[in-house]
Amino acid sequence: MTRLLLTVPEAAKALAISRSKLYQLLATGDIRSIRIDGSRRVPLDALNAYINALMDTEKAA
Repeated sequence: MTRLLLTVPEAAKALAISRSKLYQLLATGDIRSIRIDGSRRVPLDALNAYINALMDTEKAA
């Protein structure tokens, strides 16, 4: 079964960025996340949406 949620370190590693940069993106709402009993989790769909938005932005430029 494919995991649907990643921890912050896992999501940062998947995007090849630092944890602090990912926390900035979460704080600004660029990447959506959820909390489960105090633990922050990042849905795979949120990472894909962020990447697609970046690609759309570059296409438009």
